[in-house]
Order: sequence, then structure tokens, then C-alpha cells
Amino acid sequence: MTGGRVLSGILGVALTVTTVSAAAAQQTAAPSQTPQDQTAAPRFRSSVDVVSVAAVVRDRKGRFVTDLSRKDFEVVEAGQRRDILDFRAEVNGPVKVAVLLDVSGSMRMAERTTDARRAADHIFLNLNSQDEAAVFSFDTMLSEVQTFTTDRSKLQAAVGEVDKPYGQTSLYDAIAATARMVASASKSGALGLPQRSAVVVITDGVDTRSRMKPGEVTVVASGIDVPVYILAVVSSVDDPRGNDDERRTVVSSDLQDLARGTGGELFISSAPAHASIAARQIISELRHQYVLAFEASTRAGFRPLEVRTPRKDSLTVRARSGYSGGEPSSEANQGAATAAISGPANIRINPDALRRRQ
Repeated sequence: MTGGRVLSGILGVALTVTTVSAAAAQQTAAPSQTPQDQTAAPRFRSSVDVVSVAAVVRDRKGRFVTDLSRKDFEVVEAGQRRDILDFRAEVNGPVKVAVLLDVSGSMRMAERTTDARRAADHIFLNLNSQDEAAVFSFDTMLSEVQTFTTDRSKLQAAVGEVDKPYGQTSLYDAIAATARMVASASKSGALGLPQRSAVVVITDGVDTRSRMKPGEVTVVASGIDVPVYILAVVSSVDDPRGNDDERRTVVSSDLQDLARGTGGELFISSAPAHASIAARQIISELRHQYVLAFEASTRAGFRPLEVRTPRKDSLTVRARSGYSGGEPSSEANQGAATAAISGPANIRINPDALRRRQ
């Protein structure tokens, strides 16, 4: 592949489904009694391992709810309520987004490639000067086309340089590998996650070669606290919302379950306006979140989570479905840093792309 760093062996990366632990979530948020207090800096708890979980809350009309406090939330792990140790409300915070573009052969159909590039541009147009984004592409291999940057012109140029659609698709494997790379990149700061990080996948939803199942990808991304948003670009006749085709409905359901289990969402775009609306909603969600912290379980393995509010009848809460427990935070941090390159991944650098970044 051309146009950036090619990470072959994506299957080897994605097959490491064993716990990466709560690596992207061990840094805690600043304590605050009210969501209006946004000035306190994040702090560490050295005596216990702490897990943080971000939650998006909307009312019945789909509007963000930004006036909740700690007492308005419950965190339930494996059926048991957990004490909320720290709490904060984030409004208009910076974000860090990896845009993952499908360049497999099925994207040659109709205008899917053009629609995907336009959708990516919509994402970039919703970013501000504090936000960062990167561009990845995939078929059965994963390519880093543009590293994380705040330069919108570099991002837009990178989208135009992705490979022409060809070959089969390892969609689920690519999502898992990209989520791990985002978690690793987001841990580079001294205070942990300086921005709310996410993967935005732009695809037609077709998978032909992945070894991972959608549920396994959910465990990986949820365990390291990287929400996955999927923007499916399809023609109007393939739109599952108005189609009785059972296969398309199953694919859509799998993608939706994958995204929601990580705290993300599935969007269907069969018209130009759909992509614009989806891009605006994705970035807005990342900016308007509550962050709740609780003590991590000492039991190893994936720990199911539910974040809820007593006002269930009028509010909807969406958060990741679990985390990986039972590992010391130091090991967890190391795991997140190395998970992205685990497996037989060979890396090639395109000289022209390298010069553009320097």
C-alpha cells in the first residue's frame, strides 16, 4: 500500500484479544461536586488502581444533558454497585480522533469512495485548533496515512492520497488494531489522556477476511476505553433502515452492537446530508461527556459495566460496556503502549509521506 506507514500483519495484532487492561482509563479525573466546576486539574490515586468511564447523557429529544452531578449516576460492575470516587463534567473539551477509511474492493461500488472521503472532510471541518486527528486506511492491511496532527490541510491532503479500493476486507481486525494504536498515542502525555480519544470508521460495513468477531472487537476497544463510531456509507437501496434484506439487517445490527458496546454509535449515510449530521454529532458527543472514576476490580479478565441514572424514564446514558481488570496500573500502561505493535507487524515508511510530515 502507499501513502503512509503500512502495518502488515493486522491479523496478528487483532488476534491478541487477551486483556489490555484499563490502560486508557487508569488516570483519574479531578474531583468536583458540581459539573459547573471545570477548573480543577486531573490527579492520581496512588493507593488503588482506578478505572474511569466516560458517559454521554441525552434527554428524550436527543439533546445533551449537562447539569448532572455525581449523585445522579450509578456505576454497576457485574451486577454490583461501585462507589464513584471521582467525577467531572466535560464541556467543549479537546478531542483526538483516528479516521479509519475502508479502501477494500467493495468500496468501488457506486460512489462509496467519494462519499467516504467527503465524510472524512466533514469530520475534519468539525475540529478546532486544539483537536488532533490521524488518517488510517485498510483492506486486509492497515496503513497509517497521516500521523496525529492539528493541521487540517494535512488531514485533507492525506484523505486524497489513500489507495484506490482493492482486495478483501478485514474490517473488524482493523478496528481493533487502530483502537490499540489510539490508546497508545493517547497515553503519551504526562497526565494520561489529555483529550477524549476515539476511532471513526468510514466503511460500507462489508467484512470478508477478519479473524475477529464483532463482540471480540467490542471487548478490546471497551477494555482500553476507546469508543468506536462507525459511519456506514451506502447507497439508498442498501440502506438497512428502509430495506427488508435480512443479511443487510444482520450486518447493521453487528456494527451497531460493536459501536455501542464501546460507548460509540453507528450512523448510516445514504445521502450527503447524513454524513454532515453524523460528523457533527460524533464530535459533539466527544466534547460533552461525564467522566466517572471507581476502584478497579482485582479479578482478572473483562469486567462488565453499566452506567445509569435514576432518571431512566427521561434520560439515556451511553458508556462503554466493560473494562479489563486484575492487572497493576504499571503493567496496564505498558500493555497499552505495546499492544499496537504486538504480533508479526512489519512497518514500511513511504519516503514522500515521511518528508511531508517533517
